[in-house]
Amino acid sequence: MTRTDPPAHPSFSEYRQHDALGLAELIRRGETTAAELLDIAISRAAAVNTDINAIITPLHDHARQQISKGLPAGPFAGVPFLLKDLLSALQGTPLSNGSNALKGQISPADTELVSRFKQAGLVMFGKTNTPELGLMGVTEPKAFGAARNPWNTGRTPGGSSGGSAAAVAAGIVPMASAGDGGGSIRIPAACCGLFGFKPSRGLIPTGPYCTDLWDGAASEHVITRSVRDSAAMLDAIAGPDGSTPYPVEIAGDYLRCLATPPRPLRIGYTSRSFIGRDVSDDAIKAVEHSVQLLQNLGHQVEPVSLELDGEALADSYLTLYFGQVAADLDFIAAQLNSRPGNLDVEDATKVLGFLGKTISAGDYVSAKRRWNQLAQSMYHYHQRFDLLLTPVLATEPLPVGSFRPPLWEAAAMKIINAFGLHRLLLKTGMVKQMALDNLEKLPFTQLANMTGQPAMSVPLYWTGNNLPLGTQLIAPLGQDRLLLQLAAQLEQAQPWFDRTAPL
Repeated sequence: MTRTDPPAHPSFSEYRQHDALGLAELIRRGETTAAELLDIAISRAAAVNTDINAIITPLHDHARQQISKGLPAGPFAGVPFLLKDLLSALQGTPLSNGSNALKGQISPADTELVSRFKQAGLVMFGKTNTPELGLMGVTEPKAFGAARNPWNTGRTPGGSSGGSAAAVAAGIVPMASAGDGGGSIRIPAACCGLFGFKPSRGLIPTGPYCTDLWDGAASEHVITRSVRDSAAMLDAIAGPDGSTPYPVEIAGDYLRCLATPPRPLRIGYTSRSFIGRDVSDDAIKAVEHSVQLLQNLGHQVEPVSLELDGEALADSYLTLYFGQVAADLDFIAAQLNSRPGNLDVEDATKVLGFLGKTISAGDYVSAKRRWNQLAQSMYHYHQRFDLLLTPVLATEPLPVGSFRPPLWEAAAMKIINAFGLHRLLLKTGMVKQMALDNLEKLPFTQLANMTGQPAMSVPLYWTGNNLPLGTQLIAPLGQDRLLLQLAAQLEQAQPWFDRTAPL
């Protein structure tokens, strides 16, 4: 009788050579098991998480129970996966949304999206770091401490999906869940040398806890190393649920469409900040590099001057921002049988919430109506151009702590919160100036959130400091397949999968 030896357990280096679909294929072929891959992911997390603070809630026992009960035969069956600690309710596990106020709160049921992650066969073994309520383009919550970039641990991995991006870039998992309400998939993907895709409005389910996220500005998906993982995940999770406010026509076949190269496209590009602030030479060079690559692939690429009202864009986004924080704090206070002013949240969050209370219903609706002006501007733009190309960031990933308020601002916020001086603060214009100063480094991503268009960050450029700096491409609403086809073409022309962080 011939003796058949069991397959050798894969090493971490072998694990990292595969994307999520590749790992699932290894399991299907019997070359490894879900339990073995989980052990590798947990071991890698133990080796690097102290340096990057990406995972803030380990769920190892939950993952092992998933495997022991048997996994659905989905496209990612047996692949280790991490959930962002924002919105991703997993029944029986903590969901803090990055806040001390919600630490220890247990989710009573899965969100629809998490249920679809489960049906895809993913093994969920932890939750990743995020700023409080997902409000920042960096990931430095007081509740859990700063996440750090595996390319340089002194730099930010971006936000709000910074923990997820850091975990993927560090090789813990090939992809992780993420959400994007103002760039929160694209920004960390750009900072960490990964592929980040924000789907069209309405494509991803938001139930059962809400009808839509941030009035439709936010969309959830994943951050990945490969384009095909992102496309396959879109196939697995796209489509309406019981909370979807409008019927969504799903094109589908996102993974299959990658086999067809895009037609020659007309692409306009700009490196000018949408809000009129400075943009670094690195951001300009990243766009120029992408322009040359696209031209080499046969696309027509030319500079454009967008007819966008940058002040209206910033004002509309900030009005949404303030109002949503106020509503979130009211919701949390009701959950905890408390008052918003008594919640254990960061001073800046408390200030934003109080400012949201000063905005009238009419002001909020007027700001929301300006979204249509932006959508119409982009509609007219797309009559001439298939896509828009811009930087994702105005500069390379910043040092950790760059977005912290100076001491005088921090002290002022404490005084304002203590004495209820929020209306006075609004009149001074200081808050708007603070917000614009933060948007200065991240001025390119909010447009697609307000118009609902699909957008992506593609890792095509590294700075002289060996830091990634992604390029953004925006397509018309519903043209998700076109973006993914172009991403696959770019990935083939300039492969990035094997360019890994030195951590």
